[in-house]
Amino acid sequence: MSISLDQSTVLVTGANRGLGKAFAGALVAAGATVYAGARDPQSVTTPGVTAVRLDVTDPESVAAVAAGLTDVTVVVNNAGIGRSGSLLTGESLDGFREELETNVIGPLHVTRAFAPVLAANGGGAVVNIHSALSWFTSPQVAGYSATKAALWSLTNAARGELREQGTLVVGVHVGYMDTDMTADVTAPKSDPADLVTQVLEALEKGEEEVLGDDTSRFAKSVLSGPPAHLVL
Repeated sequence: MSISLDQSTVLVTGANRGLGKAFAGALVAAGATVYAGARDPQSVTTPGVTAVRLDVTDPESVAAVAAGLTDVTVVVNNAGIGRSGSLLTGESLDGFREELETNVIGPLHVTRAFAPVLAANGGGAVVNIHSALSWFTSPQVAGYSATKAALWSLTNAARGELREQGTLVVGVHVGYMDTDMTADVTAPKSDPADLVTQVLEALEKGEEEVLGDDTSRFAKSVLSGPPAHLVL
């Protein structure tokens, strides 16, 4: 189920900044037709893309986009948010609910809506952006980590359900990247462009998983060990 990028039509969610913007630019350079989804289409500035109004937390918005973009062959579920704070001691769970809606339910809405489109176009691919925090966690990022773990599980489920229609499902894990979301993080960060290169290569090779850096590779390597190894 390898993907020829120069013959692909790709929807990237959250494409107005950070990793999503890097995906959009690289896909255009690779010869793909690119729809750049964002809540505010005017915030999309990448040359060569078609900006699309898309709110992944709104089922009606997702359904309308899927009904209009019947030529899509690859979906990149990139849109995501982070809300810091402990789930056990914080005053409210509102931030966690926002994370769930955007990081878990959102990609599910998009995948459900576009699965028939991909099937009609020969199968194509779905790319889900997880995190090394799908496997690691800490009190400061517990909510975000929980949502990425849930998305990892959904990716595995989607892979099984969509295999028969010929859809490649790619799960992507990475540690800190140099984006707006990690602006206050002082730890080493990877370049989003490097991760994008790895993901596009995985699509072309038909690979189902990308471990984008040493952090994500280490996280996966200790999953079979004591649970304490997964708490930062």
